[in-house]
Formats: sequence, C-alpha cells, structure tokens
Amino acid sequence: MEQCACVERELDKVLQKFLTYGQHCEQSLGELLHYVGQLRAELAGAALQGTPLSATLSLVMSQCCRKIKDTVQKLASDHKDIHSSVSRVGKAIDRNFDSEICGIVSDAVWDAREQQQQILQMAIVEHLYQQGMLSVAEELCQESTLNVDLDFKQPFLELNRILEALHEQDLGPALEWAVSHRQRLLELNSSLEFKLHRLHFIRLLAGGPEKQLEALSYARHFQPFARLHQREIQVMMGSLVYLRLGLEKSPYCHLLDNSHWAEICETFTRDACSLLGLSVESPLSVSFASGCVALPVLMNIKAVVDQRQCTGVWSHKDELPIEIELGMKCWYHSVFACPILRQQTSDSNPPIKLICGHVISRDALNKLINGGKLKCPYCPMEQNPADGKRIIF
Repeated sequence: MEQCACVERELDKVLQKFLTYGQHCEQSLGELLHYVGQLRAELAGAALQGTPLSATLSLVMSQCCRKIKDTVQKLASDHKDIHSSVSRVGKAIDRNFDSEICGIVSDAVWDAREQQQQILQMAIVEHLYQQGMLSVAEELCQESTLNVDLDFKQPFLELNRILEALHEQDLGPALEWAVSHRQRLLELNSSLEFKLHRLHFIRLLAGGPEKQLEALSYARHFQPFARLHQREIQVMMGSLVYLRLGLEKSPYCHLLDNSHWAEICETFTRDACSLLGLSVESPLSVSFASGCVALPVLMNIKAVVDQRQCTGVWSHKDELPIEIELGMKCWYHSVFACPILRQQTSDSNPPIKLICGHVISRDALNKLINGGKLKCPYCPMEQNPADGKRIIF
C-alpha cells in the first residue's frame, strides 16, 4: 500500500498543477481578450472618424502584439513544466512497482495455449455478461470465434434486464420474477418478495394523501409475510398516521431514504444468483482480487528463492511453497492441514482417518509406517496402515 500512496502523491501534485494551470490560463487569456477588445474598439472609432492612425495608437498596437507574444510564451513554458510532472508519475510507478512478474508463473501454464486461451476468454465473457456489458461480450465472442450457448446467456440476460429496471426504480419485472420463483425463494429463506412489496408500498406513501387509499389496498400483499415481518409491517402501517402532515418531517422519514433502492438491488442480485446457480461475483473478478493480494507475497518469495539459489523449493506446481492468507471472503470450502507435516492436504496427498479416529495426511502416514505397522502419533494404538480411510470434506 505504501507504493500506491507514493504514486498517489505524485498524481495529486500533477492534478493540482493542472488545476492551477487551467485557472491561470483562463485568467490570462481573459485579460488579454479584454485588452484586445478595448484596442479594437479604439481602432474602430478612429476609422469611423476618418483620422489617420496616430503615433499613440501605433505604440499601443505594438505593445499589444508584444503582450500577446509574452502571454503565449509564458503559457507554453508552464505547459512544459506540467509535462515534466507527468513524466515523474511514470517514474514513480516504475520505481514502486516491479513490472516483471512473468517469472512467478511457470511457462508450462500456457503449454496448451489454445485450450488455456479459450478458458480465459470464457471467463472474460462471463464477467462481461454478469456486469451487463452484453454488446461487449457479443463482440468478444465474434472476434474470438467463441461459441456461447443461449442457455448460458439466458440467466445473465434475465438478471440484467431486471436490474436495469430496478435502477430506473421500476419494480414490476422484479416482482413478477419473485412471484414466479416464490417457492424456491422460501426454501432459501429469502425476504426478497417482501422487500419488493415494502418498497412499492413506500413509493405509494411518498405520493402523499392522494395515494392513501391505494396504499391501504396494496397493504393486503403483506398478509403472507405477517408472521416473519410483523414489526416492519407495523412500522409501515403506523406511518399512515403522518401521511397528511408529510412523512419527511415525521418519525418515519427513514422510510423515504434512497438507500432502500441500493439495498433491493443487492438483495435481488444475491438471491437471484443463488437461485440460478451463479456466483454473486464473477470468477474473473474473484481471481483478479485474489491475485492482487497474493502477487506481492509471491514476488517476495521469488526474490528470496533467486537470491539464495534454491530454485528446487518452488517448482511452480499446483501448490505454493507457503500458505497465503486471502481473507474470509475467499473461503469457499473446508480445508485440512496435516497436524504432523503442517501442510495443507491435496488430491495427491489426501487426509486419512485412522482406526482410532485421528486424521493425518497420506504423506505423514507413509512416513510413520515402521515394520508394516503404524502407531498413531496421538494415542498408543497400533494398526494396519491399509485400514486408514480417505476423508473427503
């Protein structure tokens, strides 16, 4: 983060110089235009009177030309100074960030070039569909000759259509979708349909006393949700008392907060993605965020390995030389670290449950075998190594 802060400071200096230069340029040119305008008026007046150009006006014109030339040269010189400041930003980036990161990734990753490119292109297309950039995704599919089935596109098209309507504060498509998927949403313990009805009711309240009868009639939609959302329904019903006085100045003014629209978009995205079997964040964005966290650590490891000339420590296989903490946000499944070897288990080194109930990795089990027998490292029970059973989390 310190590197980012250094570059940001240089960038702030450049932006400040641009701002100052723009203000100075506008002021200088404004004064110059005013001065030239006055001189032009004097020359026009002299021409109307038919008098020849006086020595004073000739001197003033010469001074005006000199002033224009000096002003332009001064602005050009200041502009050159900004160019030097911009170049310093580039130098700060080169100084604070190592651009050579190819050594961290093994060349073998791209051996099957066509297949790997297709996987990457598919991840980019999925990200574009999920972000609503449908035209860009279609263009990429055409240029890369990637064949994407309509069944793959359909969930994203539907999701983005409803989200666009919500951004325009149109609840109709979202309500229609929630009603048609009511049973599956209930299985997810989702409150999406109730929140959509609540937001529609609040919109009616915002219409003032003229919408009171319509709001009361619409309140019947809350009946199926009375048991789970009793308190929230009571609050909305209580707000009707202040409708004639204006909700903006009542204890219920929080109901009119625009943050409800952002909340409903997040709720719909989360529940719809869960229902459609999609991740809320695209695999590409998750991979990119994880890479940003892991990259500095991997670069430090690579530098230490190169410095100590111990290249055999990191062979660029499916596992890393050390564990990199990506945070709880990136935890998607359970992991098991062997208590003997202190290593995370993998497909080639799975966790093994012994007869006594203790769990160790297969590599640890093989190292503990002595004379065809295995003694548990945590209890005195001896057993046959073949009796151990693989555990799948």
